[in-house]
Amino acid sequence: MTFNQQNELVLKAIAVLESFESGNPEAITDYVHPDQYIQHNQGLRDGRAAMLGALDHLKEMGTKVSIKRTLVDGDYVALHSVYEFFGPKIIIDIFRFEHGLIVEHWDNLQVMVDKTPSNHTMIDGPVTIKDIDKTDANKVFVKSYVENILLGKNPDLLASYFDGDNYIQHSPHIADGLSGLHAALQALEEKNIEFQYTHVHQVIGQGDFVLTVSEGLFDGQPTAFYDLFRVENGKIAEHWDIIEAILPAEKRKNSNSRF
Repeated sequence: MTFNQQNELVLKAIAVLESFESGNPEAITDYVHPDQYIQHNQGLRDGRAAMLGALDHLKEMGTKVSIKRTLVDGDYVALHSVYEFFGPKIIIDIFRFEHGLIVEHWDNLQVMVDKTPSNHTMIDGPVTIKDIDKTDANKVFVKSYVENILLGKNPDLLASYFDGDNYIQHSPHIADGLSGLHAALQALEEKNIEFQYTHVHQVIGQGDFVLTVSEGLFDGQPTAFYDLFRVENGKIAEHWDIIEAILPAEKRKNSNSRF
């Protein structure tokens, strides 16, 4: 896929999100497939009509969307954004395209906190994509980190993924550095809070940014984990995440998998 083709997909995805703020249905009508739109947000109904039907309500509520980062990987576009929607939320949306139209959507949402242990926000940091030629290698590297460390296949390798304690953290409950990660995991263990990744569903990368979509448990609750990593010189340099509980079956508005 050429740069221009990739950029076209990104612009279409951005236009769809901006329609939530403007209430203008044109982007959704033009860029979302009329019959084959699969919705994995289980709080929403399946299909394009449900998205169009929500526009007036979203505009009336004063919904705002500020897109901070975009990644494009083949037919997938991921957007890392702040939504003003019942207060500020951090959201990652993933759209899958076929023949230039959006046919599938996943997302994860978390309330934005004002104060974090690292003093970074949940969304700040670099936005410019670098090292395009290292995309594939970075995807393999990050997937191995998630599998070995977060899924627990080989936790002894933890230090090998980082440049000492040089690690910028945007997670709302973890301080900077590998030391901050250790401290946070220890605190969860002391409180007997279960924190477990069980499966990696998607790995989407462009240059030095790699997004993983994983399933697991947090405090006994089935949970979706979206982790965004920035890789620098072959090591994990920065991390953002969004953690959202998976709705119980009786509250779901569609029958599609969360993943």
